Amino acid sequence: MTEFYKVNIDGYDADLPILTLPSGIKICFFNLHGASEMTEHCGKSLAKHLADCDVLITAESKGLQLCHVTARELGHEFYAVARKSKKLYMQDGIEISYGSSITTGEPQKLYLSKHDVDLIKGKKVGIVDDVLSTGASLKGLEALVEKAGGIIHKKAFVLAEGDSANRSDVVYLATIPLL
Repeated sequence: MTEFYKVNIDGYDADLPILTLPSGIKICFFNLHGASEMTEHCGKSLAKHLADCDVLITAESKGLQLCHVTARELGHEFYAVARKSKKLYMQDGIEISYGSSITTGEPQKLYLSKHDVDLIKGKKVGIVDDVLSTGASLKGLEALVEKAGGIIHKKAFVLAEGDSANRSDVVYLATIPLL
């Protein structure tokens, strides 16, 4: 029988299943894939915190629909997407390596197309993602923005997990524990 953790995300109630990672750590699993109502709510809420950003960036895949809603709310025609594998259209882009996240446990790479490099170069960039936990994925996005010549202006998440809620350099809508 699955246990759930109840969280209120800026006025939206959600029941998150509690899952055990291979490491033995239990997390409150947050998944926006296919959750259109929750994604709309979270994207609109984050947009209020990112109004002074010129452009947004997220990493695939769980941040994609969230960033899409947020960018739409801000009137941005485009947003940048950091991919986790190099696609054919990205041959003239950039890449960075970074540490492992809590869910992957493996070293990661991020890739940015030339189009997206040009989009963020010299601009105030808002980093958007679903959950901040160890900060490894955020460090990867920060390194990518810096390599592309963007200015990291804000970092916004739906949820801050565990000790990440103590960070003063990020915005988040709610907190969840590590169990």
